[in-house]
Amino acid sequence: MNTRIFIVACVLMALAACSSNPPPPQWPAEAKGSSERATEAWLSGDSRIEAAEFNRARAEVARTGQVALVARLELLRCATRVASLVVESCAGFDALAQDAAPAEQAYARYLAGTAHAADAALLPEVHRSLVGNAAPDVALAAIQDPLSQLVAAGVLFRSGRATPGVITQAVNTASARGWRRPLLAWLQVQQQRASAAGDAAASAALQRRIDLVAPPR
Repeated sequence: MNTRIFIVACVLMALAACSSNPPPPQWPAEAKGSSERATEAWLSGDSRIEAAEFNRARAEVARTGQVALVARLELLRCATRVASLVVESCAGFDALAQDAAPAEQAYARYLAGTAHAADAALLPEVHRSLVGNAAPDVALAAIQDPLSQLVAAGVLFRSGRATPGVITQAVNTASARGWRRPLLAWLQVQQQRASAAGDAAASAALQRRIDLVAPPR
């Protein structure tokens, strides 16, 4: 009996020791999930869900008081705009820029199409080869992640280096993922270039594709 009591006591002590370890914080998983849903909603063309999920993710990250983490989240949001050819300032990051790390500041310049050679080493690895590259088509094709590839294509477009090959790659990537918003934007760029070249047949074909992709009014 004494032995049994001793064993039970040991088990209870072990359980008490386990329960004294604090559970992992919930905010990283909550922020990651909301951020991923926000990104997908934006690319799919749902601004309402994107705003709600992004605000939820930002609130979770802001609880930490870590400027770098909030700045990265704001830059991710801005990156989805660049991928979709939405030309606007990165206001959310700009409000934090003075306290952001050099890597975040370099990425902000990259998204704006104003990165310089010294920024390359500070950028995410997949984007480094795009800075000052004379063969953007090749560098873009080497990027495997679909969103990163679209962001890079958007940067090339903003900096005036988007070749027909870059535009075609962006269209194909957005199409394969079913990302309506960037697909419409890149198709419209293709159509504008076809119209400028006097190719009425290509322009008409692209308009039919645009009509197919565009959400019903």
